[in-house]
Amino acid sequence: MNNTQSVSKEHFFNHLEDFIDYRKTIYEASDQTIKSNRIDIALFKDFLDMKDYSFIDGHAVMDFQYYLKQQRLNCGSSINRKIFTLRSYSKYLNLEQVPNVKTLPFYDVLKCRQGYRTRANALSQEQVKTIFESLDRDSCLSVRDYAVYALMYKLGLRVGEVHQLNLENIDFDSRKITVLGKGNKRRSLHLDHEMTVILTQCIAVRKHFLNYDINNALFISKKGNRLAIRTMEDNFKKIIETLKLNVPFNVTCHSLRHSFASHLNDEEVDILVIQDLLGHATPRTTSDYYIHPSEKKVRQALEKLPGVIYMNQLVQSGLIKFQSRCNKRE
Repeated sequence: MNNTQSVSKEHFFNHLEDFIDYRKTIYEASDQTIKSNRIDIALFKDFLDMKDYSFIDGHAVMDFQYYLKQQRLNCGSSINRKIFTLRSYSKYLNLEQVPNVKTLPFYDVLKCRQGYRTRANALSQEQVKTIFESLDRDSCLSVRDYAVYALMYKLGLRVGEVHQLNLENIDFDSRKITVLGKGNKRRSLHLDHEMTVILTQCIAVRKHFLNYDINNALFISKKGNRLAIRTMEDNFKKIIETLKLNVPFNVTCHSLRHSFASHLNDEEVDILVIQDLLGHATPRTTSDYYIHPSEKKVRQALEKLPGVIYMNQLVQSGLIKFQSRCNKRE
């Protein structure tokens, strides 16, 4: 394509702040969504600068995908999200009537299929127990952190949802907590006795934090600010590094949310209930990305197969016998 018919790099990024304001004001996008949008677009800009692209065309976007996959080791869902952000931004540029914006190739990019359903990052109940047993509650900080991670596992909250919690979101009289999810969607969740005790203890030690009386955030940092998402993630990473969980995936805060959903599924809780608890728009998201049956459930299902049942009956009746050891071949 002739460069005069493409969108230049300068024109593409000139409207970023207006786009952010539009997303905030009209669509009421959450702070976490806005932050992700900024990171995705900034990453694309850094890539174009690094590769010395002056115009945005199909080659630049495909090269960006190769970069994300091969150098940043992004999975399919992460690549798709970044392309979706750029696609949304190009829609806004079209509304702004930026010249040649319809030549932007983001709509032509095929969706990555690989990498969605192979990331079974749900922990077993024993592994979750090991994590929480490793958390002492001997200090104000440890009491706070225990409550943070308990909310992620016992209620399935996202790290961003925990970050945004305020004191007024908790109603101890009705044992309810109000959570602000993606797209500023609110959902009310029940607090069982254990979670009520955990939050009560957390609020009791909250007065020992700087600025506790002028900050309405539920969780406060040592410096008196709202506890940052990065701090929650870094603290959890340090906890995991001290344990030997022996799992084939990177254990993060989000693993607690996955484990919450999978363990409810193991208890045969209706998927629509799990969907509502997680704050998903559709049950497909819940079933595709969050439901991972435990090894015990898989084993129980296999043992119910007619062929397996029949073989077990033959073995028990003595009609089939297995040698205790095999003779070595001469």
